[in-house]
Amino acid sequence: MKLIGPFKQIVTLRNLPLRGKLSDEQLEIIENGGILIKDEKIEEVGNFEELKSKNQISEIENIEGEQICLPAFTDSHTHICFGGNRANDFAMRNAGKTYLEIAENGGGIWSSVQHTRKASEEELLKTILERINSLISQGITTIEIKSGYGLDVENELKMLRVIQKAQTFTKATLVPTCLSAHLKPRDFEGSSQEYLQYILDEILPKVKEENLAKRIDIFIEKSAFLPEESKEFLLKAKELGFEITVHADQFTSGSSKIAVEVGAKSADHLEATIDEDIEFLAQSETVATALPGASLGLGEKFTPARKILDAGGILAIASDWNPGSAPMGNLITQASILATFEKLSTAEVLAGITFRSAFALSLEDRGTLEKGKKADFVTFKTDNFQNVLYQQGSLKADSVYINGDQFKQ
Repeated sequence: MKLIGPFKQIVTLRNLPLRGKLSDEQLEIIENGGILIKDEKIEEVGNFEELKSKNQISEIENIEGEQICLPAFTDSHTHICFGGNRANDFAMRNAGKTYLEIAENGGGIWSSVQHTRKASEEELLKTILERINSLISQGITTIEIKSGYGLDVENELKMLRVIQKAQTFTKATLVPTCLSAHLKPRDFEGSSQEYLQYILDEILPKVKEENLAKRIDIFIEKSAFLPEESKEFLLKAKELGFEITVHADQFTSGSSKIAVEVGAKSADHLEATIDEDIEFLAQSETVATALPGASLGLGEKFTPARKILDAGGILAIASDWNPGSAPMGNLITQASILATFEKLSTAEVLAGITFRSAFALSLEDRGTLEKGKKADFVTFKTDNFQNVLYQQGSLKADSVYINGDQFKQ
């Protein structure tokens, strides 16, 4: 067994509820703590000296100086497999151009589709690995990655194969999601309903055959897919054996209710969610995922995270890292800003980027530091864990551990 420590503070996040509001007084903080690891899992967390004296230790990894330790983070919503760049979109948006005007000038999602289609698998693999390593360096060891910039059989499969190949080059856990229903591509000759049927008939069977993804997603919005056709698509995809997540309530309300009705694992965005739907969502098992990066990138209001938690909902926080609306890719900065505007406790934010976001991906073996959990954790050179959010991303992770071993880039 390997013992790592001593840490000034270990914040375990164990024994916290999956849903609802949290106070910082509920956090378990172990002073001068150590983490005992066996077979890539946590064997015990406790006082470093006590763990050292009562166990047969084969290896001790000493931590120098004052450091705190947290469970590693999970980013449960990203679009980091893409080609091209949309800096011009951001500039035009800030100059007052509308979404439609940007699209007419060659921007928007269709711009990313064109660049991604042109990119080779080798080019996409190189850039996705760079982004994965950037996320790991922040302390994120579990990363959901969507397709959705291919929008035809050939290119959706290309994206998902790249994500699958990337898994062979990283120790982080990658969770692929098929987002072929991102929007109807301009070169598809047919209606939105016909395109969704095309996904069901042509894309998803091949995804399943090659075991490229177990999850599907859809963007329910006036500019993408309407509620009723989306609900029908989701139910059919569920019959095919796929787990469901939904881009819901980003600009207009109502689709979070559909997410709950079809048994989606999560409803993501929710910037436009109204009070009655918050109650409906909060009483379900569907995770409400806030994406503050999109709010910052688009200049839109934030997900009503405070109301969701007060109503008893399960709140996760993810980066939405993508080339258009959320190009930042810094989860801690985004979560810290969301906390400021929505008055979230440190405990609520940490839960939202660890075990609650892992639950949104059906991964309940991580996100807390306790016996039997995956030995993924992150350390920061500071004497107080509160400094991580207080410094809003400027305090960088010192070391990141995956399966009990320090990540070396």
